[in-house]
Amino acid sequence: MLDLTAYGTPNDTPPLLIAHGLFGSARNWGVIAKRLSDTRHVIAVDMRNHGNSPWFSTHSYEDMAADLAKTLGDLGQPADVLGHSMGGKAAMVLATRHPDLINKLVVADIAPVGYSHSQMEPIDAMKAVDLSKIDKRSDAASQMTNLDQGVQSFLLQSLDIQQRKWLLNLDVLAAEMDKIVGFPPISGSFEGPTLFLSGGASDYVLPKHRQIIKPLFPNAKFAKIPNAGHWLHAEKPREFEAAVRAFLDM
Repeated sequence: MLDLTAYGTPNDTPPLLIAHGLFGSARNWGVIAKRLSDTRHVIAVDMRNHGNSPWFSTHSYEDMAADLAKTLGDLGQPADVLGHSMGGKAAMVLATRHPDLINKLVVADIAPVGYSHSQMEPIDAMKAVDLSKIDKRSDAASQMTNLDQGVQSFLLQSLDIQQRKWLLNLDVLAAEMDKIVGFPPISGSFEGPTLFLSGGASDYVLPKHRQIIKPLFPNAKFAKIPNAGHWLHAEKPREFEAAVRAFLDM
């Protein structure tokens, strides 16, 4: 059972489930989730091996999709789903396997393809922190000087100071990194309304990816947020919220 944070109250509008990206948590989406909850029930989850959700020995997209399917099943009605990066890939697998659970799908800055980059540098940086010497976040930050400050600040949100531990299953995420940056072969399609919302300055969703996306998501639409990178929801939160709201309210 994934740990979740709920906003707003259930009503006649389909609920919205939010799935975060690698190294993230439901907490990262709190501001946007709260804003969108003015008209609908919003549920932000901690993905497996992240935040307060259980740790497992695997981190495949099939597993993550199954976790989300269980969460949606507990809601008792089809929901809109928003996934960013890793969460977007999990949401796409979910949509093709359980289309009956999803009303509308928003995929934020990711495509159903494998990528050549790795995310091992942040894992190595977190593993290198001597947690026995941590009394405040700045103590950890001083040991992570090899990272960009924005990445450093983001990762430190997953550090439990009191218990001196990372709220990330770093060993499993490292072991499963090839699966995380990859994408599994999938069959089937999701014919519901789908929005691929990308950062205008990001190269994660390219024109060449559309020939892969369209057979899987025949009703996909594409939009970009100008001057936003991969972390579009954090860089341009108001524009991101407006784009998601406009699509869900159509």
